[in-house]
Amino acid sequence: MEKQLNYSTASLDDIVFEYRNKSYGAFFLRKIYNKHVTIATIVAIALFILFLSAPLIAKLIGGDDDSNKVVKIEKVVELAEPPSLENKPPPPPPDLPPPPPPVVSTVKFTPPVIKKDEEVREEEEIPDQKELEDVVIATETVVGNTNQEVLTEVEAPSEVGEVVSEEIFTFVEQNPTFPGGLDAMYKYLGKNIKYPAVASRNGLEGNVILQFVVNKEGAISDITVVKSLGGGTDEEAIRVIKTMPNWTPGKQNGRPVNVRYTLPVRFKLQ
Repeated sequence: MEKQLNYSTASLDDIVFEYRNKSYGAFFLRKIYNKHVTIATIVAIALFILFLSAPLIAKLIGGDDDSNKVVKIEKVVELAEPPSLENKPPPPPPDLPPPPPPVVSTVKFTPPVIKKDEEVREEEEIPDQKELEDVVIATETVVGNTNQEVLTEVEAPSEVGEVVSEEIFTFVEQNPTFPGGLDAMYKYLGKNIKYPAVASRNGLEGNVILQFVVNKEGAISDITVVKSLGGGTDEEAIRVIKTMPNWTPGKQNGRPVNVRYTLPVRFKLQ
């Protein structure tokens, strides 16, 4: 008869396998399970410590290896010697003033005046024609070089014409105006603008902002759309602006100039 199991001191495995075949592998594995877990834990801790200390061990084993040191290479640049101050060339001499013009022989010419013989002085006598051939008539007599040609500097007349400016101004003293003023311009727009069918069907309302240039003659050119509304309104606004009569041109400093003008055209369904 099998010996009675003491439950107070028996392990859980002994109680489970009390009436079973304990020679089967499961009972043996359960008995050595704690031992295997302990061994596995110790091995894992040892490997972890070895992994952490591997760099330190490698450094201790390898020692100070000069091959791993970083060598800083400095490039020495040899500069040329500065030029000597003793051999510095002297400064060039200053420019000489131009020579004075040569003295030209002149003869004083005294207008003839009727006087008595005793009142006529020798220096006031009129020189004859031969004395005046190679000299210049002046207010006093000067002895000079008779072979020197007398050059007279002639200044060309300066022609100051009116400078025609093609600059396009944005701000001027006097803005260009539609004939009759703003009220006449808005009446002209309201009378000539036809609401586009596409914009009308889609219920488009709002402003089309145009920019154009009013030149010095008052004609309109260079029309551009700054803000578009769509639906054919842009094209209609441009069409009507092109049909406008000439404006009164803008002025700057009292002269007509080209001016860039901004005009909002409002489209509103009735």
